[in-house]
Amino acid sequence: QVQLVESGGGLVQPGGSLRLSCATSGSVFRSYVMGWYRQAPGKQRELVASIAGRTSNYADAVKGRFAISRDNAKNTVYLQMNSLKPEDTAVYYCNAYKYLSGTEYNYWGQGTQVTVSS
Repeated sequence: QVQLVESGGGLVQPGGSLRLSCATSGSVFRSYVMGWYRQAPGKQRELVASIAGRTSNYADAVKGRFAISRDNAKNTVYLQMNSLKPEDTAVYYCNAYKYLSGTEYNYWGQGTQVTVSS
């Protein structure tokens, strides 16, 4: 069973910063695309950022403000969120994804709440 353990959410004022962390096992970390998604109330879950090897991708809404990174020694992926806006308020989920020989492997963390409010 793949486990993704998230931490780092909370309440922050507009313009502030937070860093989310997602820890998993070494086998998952090396062979999966790691990503962060978010889901705001009444909205669909959406991709925020992903990283595969040294290649990262971002949603247009967070480009220039968020940064995804990975620490291979700790099997942990991070999401540094700067210049936060109220519209960034959502539950953020860590994701591990792999497609291999016709089979998708898709795992989710439990989610961590991020609230941006004054």
